[in-house]
Amino acid sequence: MRSIDAFNHFFRYGDLEVENLDKRDGGCTRREIILRFLLLNAVLDQGPDIEGVREMMVGIINDLYSKEIRIFHKPVDFFEEINISVDDIIRHHDIIKGIRSKDWAARNQSTPGRYNLYMDNCKQTLNYAIFRWGVPIAVPYLLSKDCDIDEDATCLTDYLSSFPSSEKMSENLKSHHRYGLGKAIGDKACHLFAKWVVSRFRLIDKNHDAGWGEYSYEVPFDSNAGRVLWRSGYFLELAEESEYEKKEVIKEGGGKGDTDYIRVTNIRNMPVSKSVPRSIVDLYNDICINHLKTARRRSERIQIQRFQHPLLMEGNNKVSEFDDGLIAIGRNYCLNHGNPDCKNCPINDICRGYNSDPSLINDYRT
Repeated sequence: MRSIDAFNHFFRYGDLEVENLDKRDGGCTRREIILRFLLLNAVLDQGPDIEGVREMMVGIINDLYSKEIRIFHKPVDFFEEINISVDDIIRHHDIIKGIRSKDWAARNQSTPGRYNLYMDNCKQTLNYAIFRWGVPIAVPYLLSKDCDIDEDATCLTDYLSSFPSSEKMSENLKSHHRYGLGKAIGDKACHLFAKWVVSRFRLIDKNHDAGWGEYSYEVPFDSNAGRVLWRSGYFLELAEESEYEKKEVIKEGGGKGDTDYIRVTNIRNMPVSKSVPRSIVDLYNDICINHLKTARRRSERIQIQRFQHPLLMEGNNKVSEFDDGLIAIGRNYCLNHGNPDCKNCPINDICRGYNSDPSLINDYRT
């Protein structure tokens, strides 16, 4: 965020001026502008080269603002100047591809020609511009049209904070009947946004509400997380491989080079089938009822995507820290090919794939 030229004055000595978040910046508060940026960032922040995606996004935003196309302060600018928006996306994608594609291909055992930051292997810039940029930009625009003129400065802030927990907020980002982004945003991106809002920048001012605390959102599982948790044996401590295959978390022969494919998003709502200590079940229910606020009564059924929450709470660790660790390991050590850097991986001492079952590494890809 510090790389966005329009946000330079939001920072002092490299740190966000939290005390000035409610200060007006044009027609909106700084808090509102940052939330609008983070929503777009969450949608875009995925793909084969995250650093390349971020560099491209920053370049496009800075270019648009230099031309007075102020997409966060005045979202309609993006659509009114769609020709310029599309041209900038094409130009910056080509720049990043020229800089990063060879190194990316070498790291990932691929070819530079396969380098594409448009997501879902999309090759049409207009589709990418409207679907991935336009939809999140349109959310505050629609909200501003629906609210009173006096509320325009905080319309997205007010909408997000109206939910009882950050988990319920993340659900509605995707599924709300009027403002939901639908297929433009995945579950991972919704929870990444919640992580940024709650843990990274603390943008919703509900400090004493457990529904907006460190255990109030699910881990934003992405392919890096899925790969690390599978290879390390974590998932196999919770259910049998056959159960993952039945849910198509594991798809036989679906990965590169005749390997099996790990689709971690399919783990949602999958129950833990192995024995769990009573203390963990109790903590799990407390989290679901009082933090995530997704349940009103106790249940003996524990969902795999939330199983780490009671373990983290028990050890006084944060959901955001767990996710940061998975991302770092997945990007730097547990790479998506048959020769990851296991020797230098910081969790190799507890990794089942490294210590006792190399098939977990050799036979699976994300």
